[in-house]
Amino acid sequence: MGHRVAGRRGERGSAVVDFVLVTVLLVPMVIGILQLALVLHVRNTLASAAGEGARHAAVAGSSAGAGRAKVEELVDGALSADFVRRVDVHPVRVGGAAGFESVVEADVTLLGLGGPAVHLRVTGHAVAEQAAQP
Repeated sequence: MGHRVAGRRGERGSAVVDFVLVTVLLVPMVIGILQLALVLHVRNTLASAAGEGARHAAVAGSSAGAGRAKVEELVDGALSADFVRRVDVHPVRVGGAAGFESVVEADVTLLGLGGPAVHLRVTGHAVAEQAAQP
C-alpha cells in the first residue's frame, strides 16, 4: 500500500494563492514601468519637436506660423494627436537677442487609454537669423 506524505493535504491550492499574491504585486509594477516609459517617450518627442519648431521659425525669411506647422508635422508623425493639447510659437528675446520660443503642452493618460493624466509642458528656443545686408 502506498504511503501518503504527511502534510501534503494542507498544501493543496497553495500554488494558486502564491500566484495571486505575486500577481497582485507584479502587475501594478509592470503597468507603472510601461506608464513611465510612455511619459518619457512623449516628453522627449515633444521636446525635440519644440526645439525644431523654434529653429524652423528662427530661419531668416520664416515665421512663427511656419514654426508651429513644423512642430505639428513632427508631433503628428511620431505621436497620436490625442496627446497634444496646445502648440504655440511666438517671438521672444533669447539672451538679449531676437528669437523664437516654441511651447507644446500635452496630457498623457494611463497607458494612453484614458483616466488621470500627466500634464507635460515643454519649450524650445532659438535665436533668429539675421538676413545678410548687401
